Amino acid sequence: MTSAPIVVDRPSRAGGRRVTVHRHGRDEFLGTAYSDHDLVVFLEGAGDAEPEAVLDDLQWVEWRGGPAHEFSAA
Repeated sequence: MTSAPIVVDRPSRAGGRRVTVHRHGRDEFLGTAYSDHDLVVFLEGAGDAEPEAVLDDLQWVEWRGGPAHEFSAA
């Protein structure tokens, strides 16, 4: 189990990564990101005032199953 509230799953076969945020005691699916820009938009929509600042902070974001910032098909 992760302690990071934001999880970016491994790239799918079609490309893109599922993004979830843990808040209010549950996981909420934010969408499928195809770029860092998509991820920033999702996090802004979830209420993060400075999403660019947390993308590389392991206390906030867990990148699963692939390198951070890679969104191409697995």
